[in-house]
Amino acid sequence: MSAQRPFGLLLCASLLAASGTARGEPSASLPPANEPLRVLGGVRPPPLHVEYFQYGVAIVAETNLDAGAVCAPEGGKAAPCILGGAGGLAIRGGYRSAGPWYIGGAYQFAKMDSSNLYRLGIFQQLRFEMRYLPDLGTRAAPYASWGIGALAYGNEWGVETGGGLLFGGLGVEIELSRVAILGFGLVYRPMLIAGWTDTAGAVRATGVAHFLGAEFQFELRSEIGRR
Repeated sequence: MSAQRPFGLLLCASLLAASGTARGEPSASLPPANEPLRVLGGVRPPPLHVEYFQYGVAIVAETNLDAGAVCAPEGGKAAPCILGGAGGLAIRGGYRSAGPWYIGGAYQFAKMDSSNLYRLGIFQQLRFEMRYLPDLGTRAAPYASWGIGALAYGNEWGVETGGGLLFGGLGVEIELSRVAILGFGLVYRPMLIAGWTDTAGAVRATGVAHFLGAEFQFELRSEIGRR
């Protein structure tokens, strides 16, 4: 009888332990459920950085601040200014880094007010662009932009003159989602335009014209890499 008593006590202890485990009591070898899991080695991995191809369109408006020598009187005879305001469309695309940089290009065409010297004056630009967008941790991000480009101007998509341009500006991007963006920008563009003779026979001198542009942008992102 005395030999069976320790065996009975051991059996009761085993049954009590099994009953506690079945009721969901935490085991001494496992951490509590509310304790966060520890990363191997005690170090969390860095955040995921995504690179994108960013592309889209923009509705643009150009205001002529100063036409320079292009619209200056020639030989004491004033001719209507062939460089006025313009409105059109820009198409752009480029690389958006995991950091604050965007590098890309844009093609822009706009109908320009030519004082009726052209039936349909089209002012075209081809630009290399850069943007710097500081990360503020919000959906709205300001940016600074700058770049260089080439231009062409003529009647009905023809090219009667050309030149080069520089630009710099400021704007803001608003993330509608992870892949869709709305933006607005203001940009100043000095443009060197080569001299030519227009369709009315007026001689246009080589000069630097100054424009202020505004853009309303809609752009999309396509993921191209992670690191």
